Amino acid sequence: MKTTGKTRMLAAAALVGLLSAPAMAAAKKDPETRLAEKLEGRVAGEPVDCIDTHRVRSSTIYDKTAIVFEAGSTIYVNRPDSGAMSLSRNDIMVTKPTMNRLCSIDTVQMMDSTGFWRGSVFLGDFVPYKKAPEG
Repeated sequence: MKTTGKTRMLAAAALVGLLSAPAMAAAKKDPETRLAEKLEGRVAGEPVDCIDTHRVRSSTIYDKTAIVFEAGSTIYVNRPDSGAMSLSRNDIMVTKPTMNRLCSIDTVQMMDSTGFWRGSVFLGDFVPYKKAPEG
């Protein structure tokens, strides 16, 4: 059977669709489920008012839910006191930490990728999560 260029392109498109299905399924999970998966195997500690920004290696926004800050082996989850509806994983956080610390009294400005302001988020306490001890 002879294949045409069009047939090959359709087959390639189908293959790309199959390979990207797991990523698309993960994107469709609600933010609470994605956050729970991120924290799986970890235990919450006592909330803290501030975190040192120099220890933060990355941050992730969970739409309308929380901001997660990764600092070494500890993950800090901040569920804003107000403005969580402005949280979008595609946005950029603009912070103005005082003395290299981000605190629960701070406000985070949310900007879209083109630089337009999308809203303000008033941070809450930072809940540290550490890996659960084995055994």
